[in-house]
Amino acid sequence: MIAISTALIHQVCSPSVARALRPRCVAAVPSRNLSTSISPSARPSPEAPKVLIGLSDQELQQLALDFGQEKYRGKQLHQLIYKRKVKEVEEFTNLPLKFRTDLQEAGWRVGRSPVYQSVTAADGTVKLLLKLDDNRLIETVGIPVEDKNNKGSVRLTACISSQVGCPLRCSFCATGKGGFSRNLQRHEIVEQVFAIEDIFNHRVTNVVFMGMGEPMLNMKSVLEAHRCLNKDVQIGQRMITISTVGVPNTIQRLASHKLQSTLAVSLHAPNQKLRETIVPSAKAYPLEALMKDCRDYFLQTSRRVSFEYALLAGVNDAVEHAVELAKLLHEWGGGYHVNLIPFNPIEGSEYQRPYKKAVMAFVAALESHKITVSVRQTRGLDANAACGQLRNQFQKNPLLVDSDISQPEAAEAAEAAEAAEAVAC
Repeated sequence: MIAISTALIHQVCSPSVARALRPRCVAAVPSRNLSTSISPSARPSPEAPKVLIGLSDQELQQLALDFGQEKYRGKQLHQLIYKRKVKEVEEFTNLPLKFRTDLQEAGWRVGRSPVYQSVTAADGTVKLLLKLDDNRLIETVGIPVEDKNNKGSVRLTACISSQVGCPLRCSFCATGKGGFSRNLQRHEIVEQVFAIEDIFNHRVTNVVFMGMGEPMLNMKSVLEAHRCLNKDVQIGQRMITISTVGVPNTIQRLASHKLQSTLAVSLHAPNQKLRETIVPSAKAYPLEALMKDCRDYFLQTSRRVSFEYALLAGVNDAVEHAVELAKLLHEWGGGYHVNLIPFNPIEGSEYQRPYKKAVMAFVAALESHKITVSVRQTRGLDANAACGQLRNQFQKNPLLVDSDISQPEAAEAAEAAEAAEAVAC
């Protein structure tokens, strides 16, 4: 059973999910009001952050009018934020000084977070740790790949996070083992793409919501960020993938938005019993219900669903599992794609990466049953930036700042706080 508090469940889940995931053991954690909203006129409510990233062209034009400026100044703001990627309001030098001063005095800021740490893997993959306003860290990954269809050009994928940590605790994933803090706001999601572009000095071409967190538990901010990335940053919807392990009622909600982006469902097992051992939250969302929602999603959007399947040696990687998986997919309509992910090692896990021979046998079994399948190329393994490896010690407990505590001491304090919470439960 997932060891998360009742307050935390209600913080990120719909009431139906909260009831289904109610734990046997409850820790006393104060609830937080983490949701923010921006009114149509771009005037933030008292609780909303005054952040420019995430505002649309129309909202920025309204903001300019609110400050007594001409409407076209809002268009200039849009260019500065999304085209030139300017990081600070004082650097908006082509705007009148009065407008810049008024924005700053009113508390408006661009909404960019500093890079706390950067790690580059041998294959060119880069993992960034961004330090948020509350001193928590999130991880985002830039993956450069030479485009085989266009020789000499590079496809740059940003693997972005939607939460600080993750409450679902899938057994093979490092993020859930590091604890959960809060949902990300829309600008904190969008800015990850800008950070990747800064590091590579290259435009991001693809975005996958496969970093830290469960996107469906933060759907409002994810959809707002998706709109911004598509309309303002100008990344095509079909170049964006939203991943989920499955949260009741959310796939239907996502379908209602008729996005042209790819839905990737983390399946990891061909039957309910095995899936519950790998994905604890599956107990609240039976496989039959999940597959029905995936079928309905395809019927409503005409977009095929991609199924992610982490291959764990000796657990779910047998040919028999592949055959069972093929039968499951055909039973629910076919036309699906399976993306196999050989397990990437994480600290404290007993799972092992399967041998290449086992992976190829799994592929052959699926293909013999007319299932389209691919094997994800492992990237960023030596930087702990590969799929399932994103985790940091400050995702649950913030960095200690404005003190004489050293980084090692801060790390020890964070670990002690997490251990104390576990004992309390």
